[in-house]
Amino acid sequence: MKTQKISRNSKKDDSVDGIRELGSVTAKGKKDSVHCLTIVGQVEGHMLLPPQNKTTKYEHVMPQLAAIEESEEIDGLLILLNTVGGDVEAGLAIAELIAGMKKPTVSLVLGGGHSIGVPLAVASRRSFIAPTASMTIHPVRMTGTVLGVPQTMTYFEKIQDRITDFVVANSHIKEEDFRRLMMENGQLLNDVGSIVYGREAVKLGLIDELGSLHDALSCLHQMIEEEKKDASHDRSHGTDLPDGRN
Repeated sequence: MKTQKISRNSKKDDSVDGIRELGSVTAKGKKDSVHCLTIVGQVEGHMLLPPQNKTTKYEHVMPQLAAIEESEEIDGLLILLNTVGGDVEAGLAIAELIAGMKKPTVSLVLGGGHSIGVPLAVASRRSFIAPTASMTIHPVRMTGTVLGVPQTMTYFEKIQDRITDFVVANSHIKEEDFRRLMMENGQLLNDVGSIVYGREAVKLGLIDELGSLHDALSCLHQMIEEEKKDASHDRSHGTDLPDGRN
């Protein structure tokens, strides 16, 4: 009994450390095991942000995603988003990893999924947004020294095309609608772009469904069960072997 109690306390400590250090935790239920990953604050890229900033570090998230995909103990991934955006390349790298996962993935936008948070929100297999949440869509911005040459504008356009192509490919929004929202000039003060709220994001096809944590988890569990049934069916018919042998 004492050994079991120590083991339970050790697992609890590991969960607390995971939340504190990486903003993630694996929850094991009666049937399924779900890993919860949070992307909050500002997505940090190649440059360190000031210590007072809330950040999500891509060097922490990327190996986690690889480990989740390979783990036999994790059945699905829930991504909770409340981000102001951040580094474009780091955000796209994380989004591409999520989109390329075979395991069931569901995202839930809470508070905000702004800027590069948009590709991160649509990268999962199914996306949800809370009714009060918002998403800011705007052109690419750059800090620091910018050369006033045509090549700079071409570089900006190529980055913007990468983001647009990813969002359109991983959601149901039309490209012309996304570009129109991006270049809107009547919503943001001293800026170009649009703010889209929960219901409108779903209506535009940017996000799949309006919902809460319960809705996102229910969807994820349903996807996991379907994956397990398909895997069981494949094994029973011997399709898990390349040459069809049992």
